[in-house]
Order: sequence, then C-alpha cells, then structure tokens
Amino acid sequence: MTDPVPTQAASVAADAAPDVRTYPARPIVGVGVVVWRGDRVLLIQRGKAPRRGEWSIPGGAQEVGETVEAAGRREVREETGLEIEITGFLAVVDAIRPDDEGRIRSHYTLIDFAAEWVSGDPVAGDDAADCRWVHPDELPDYSLWEETLRMIRLSSERRAGTSR
Repeated sequence: MTDPVPTQAASVAADAAPDVRTYPARPIVGVGVVVWRGDRVLLIQRGKAPRRGEWSIPGGAQEVGETVEAAGRREVREETGLEIEITGFLAVVDAIRPDDEGRIRSHYTLIDFAAEWVSGDPVAGDDAADCRWVHPDELPDYSLWEETLRMIRLSSERRAGTSR
C-alpha cells in the first residue's frame, strides 16, 4: 500500500510554491549566470512575474538537492536551450524588497556565476519571453538592474584578466 501523505504534501507544496516568494519566511536562494560567447553576453527577457518584461541574465531558484552550479546550468538550459560551462563564481547579491509598510515583500540571496557558451542557439523557453546575445556597448538599451550590470562588468574584467 502506498502512503498518501508524501503525495499530498508534494501537492500542497506545489500549490503553495508561487506564494512562498512573496512575504517569505526566509530568503530564497537564486542563481544567476553571466554567459559569454566571444564578445557578447547573453540576456533574457523575463516572461513571468516577478519582473515580467524586464531584461536580465538567465537564472532562477535553486531546487532541493541541486548544487548552485547545477542550478545555473539548468536555468540557462531551460530559459535558452544553451549548454554552458561555468567558469567561476562572481558574487552574492542580496535582493531585499520591502513593501510600502516596511514588511519584506521579497528576499532573494542571488549567487552569480560566470560561464562560457558551449553549444546551441538561444531560443526562449521556460519563463523567458526572449533571449539574445548582446554586445556590452548595447547594454544601456536594456535598462538592466544596476547589480546585473555590475555582475556583467565583473565577469568581463575577469575574462580579460583585469579584475582586482
């Protein structure tokens, strides 16, 4: 006989998953990846909340049992169809957003990595509405979050061997 409790618990957790990101009990671990192919960086346009329509680097929430590097590779694959090689850790970014009353509406601990393209052509998938290779000179056209720009700059400096 099969125990129905794990199935029921999984069903409840799946139903509650979208709500745990708003007013969370604890921070959510997210992974971002700055992917390079030659002199161009990969950007995705978010297709779902939060930040629907905004441009960013590929990434998303880490899943239970998954290393952060595996999460980064999975997110890039799901959002763009690309295979990548993680080349290094960049930084941890805290994204804490309060509501108008000062309560914490969202809290993400974002672990960012640098990576190089291995194979594939970018095709938007999963929660990405669009994806493309962008030259760094074109980044101002995409209204990126300042922390995203900082990660792209840091990654670029490390690729060029000029990081401090």
